[in-house]
Amino acid sequence: MNWQEKTVLVTGGTGSFGKTFIRIMLETYRPRKVIVFSRDELKQYEMRHNEGYDHPSLRYFIGDVRDRDRLHRAMMGVDIVVHAAALKQVPACEYNPMEAIKTNILGTANVIEAALDAGVEKVMVLSTDKAVNPINLYGATKLAAEKLTIQSNVYAAHTRTRFSCVRYGNVIGSRGSVVPLFLRQRAQGRLTITDPRMTRFWISLEQGVRFVIRAIEQMQGGEVFVPKIPSMRIMDLAKAIAPDAEIEYIGIRPGEKLHEVLIHEDEARYTVELEDMYVILPLPLQDIAWFGQVWRERGRPLPEGFRYASNTNTRWLTVEELRELVRPIENALRAAGALPG
Repeated sequence: MNWQEKTVLVTGGTGSFGKTFIRIMLETYRPRKVIVFSRDELKQYEMRHNEGYDHPSLRYFIGDVRDRDRLHRAMMGVDIVVHAAALKQVPACEYNPMEAIKTNILGTANVIEAALDAGVEKVMVLSTDKAVNPINLYGATKLAAEKLTIQSNVYAAHTRTRFSCVRYGNVIGSRGSVVPLFLRQRAQGRLTITDPRMTRFWISLEQGVRFVIRAIEQMQGGEVFVPKIPSMRIMDLAKAIAPDAEIEYIGIRPGEKLHEVLIHEDEARYTVELEDMYVILPLPLQDIAWFGQVWRERGRPLPEGFRYASNTNTRWLTVEELRELVRPIENALRAAGALPG
C-alpha cells in the first residue's frame, strides 16, 4: 500500500494513541494528508503549538464522533480512517453509562455510516481485551462496537469500503495506566494494589501503533487482528517501580477482572495463528462467504479449547524488562513536571 497517496483521518487524534500514530505516519509513511479529528480545541492547540505537531500535511478538525454530520464533512476525500476515539475509563463509564454508549457505540455507528457515504477505502477500529466476555460497561460498549464494525461489511459488500478491528491489551503509560499512579505513589513510600494475583497483557504505544498500521495494510475486511504480546504480574510491576515501598491492598474494583482474555474458546474455533499475531475471521452470515477468508490459507487453525488469556500466556515480562519499559515514561513525566525531582 502506498501511504503517500492516501489521506488518513484519526478520530481521537489528540489522545495517546492518536499522537503516536500521527508522529509515526509523518516520520515514516508520509501520507498526503493526515486529519486530526477530536472535540477538544485546547488539546489541538497544545498538540500543534506546544508539542511540535505542526506539519504541512496535518489538518485539525474540531468535531465529536457523536455528530454524524461533522464526520460526513471531515471524511470527504479520505482514504483511511483509524477510529481511536472512545470513553475508556472503567469507573467513569460505570457512573455515566449513557455517555459511554453515545460515544463508544453510537459514535462508532456514526463513523461507519459516514465512511460508507464518503466512500472511504479502509476503516480500522481500535478495540480492547475488555471486549472479551465483558463484565463492565466499557467492555460491553467495545464489544458492541466490534460487532457493529465487522457486520457493517455486509452493507459495504458492493463498495470499496472495508471494516476491520484491532484488539489488544493494556497500553504502557497511556492515560489511565497504573504506571503513572505507581510512580506518584512511590514518593510517599506506599503503593495501592487491588489484588496481588492480577495479571494483564501489556503493549507499548509504539508497538500498538505499528501493529495497527500493519493490520491496515493487510486487512481484507471483517477480521479482528490480535497481536501476540507478553503478560505482566502486577506485583512484578510494583517491584520494578518501587521495590522498597509498602503495599496496601485495597480490593478489586467493580467491573475489574483478575485476568484479561484476548481470544476466548468460542472465538478460537474461527481464528488462525500466524507467527506474531492471531486473526479472528468473520463468521459467514446466512451462508454468505465473507471476505477475509484468505487468512485460512496464510495461518494455521488453533487447537480445540484454545484460550488466549493473560494468566496462561507463554511470554511474561520480567521485573528488569518492566523497569526498562517504565523508565522512558518516568523520564517523560519528570520532564513535564508531573513527578518530583
